[in-house]
Amino acid sequence: MVIFNIMKDVLNLSVAKLKRIVAIKSKIERLQAQLSALAVDGAEAPAKRAARRKRKISAAGRRRISLAVKARWAKFHAARKK
Repeated sequence: MVIFNIMKDVLNLSVAKLKRIVAIKSKIERLQAQLSALAVDGAEAPAKRAARRKRKISAAGRRRISLAVKARWAKFHAARKK
């Protein structure tokens, strides 16, 4: 009888509520999986590495690279003309 009452209640739910129930159930399953993974390991989670700072290049460094690239292409085009 209890199962019949539960099914009767499920049939009376709106689609939005059913979708919400499914979303919550999947979230619970994910959390349970994470919990059991932690329980099996027994070890603490590895510490997060510090975020890498974005490297900045100086104006002089950009200029040196630019000049080197221009020289490389000039050498390439000169060899190609011969």
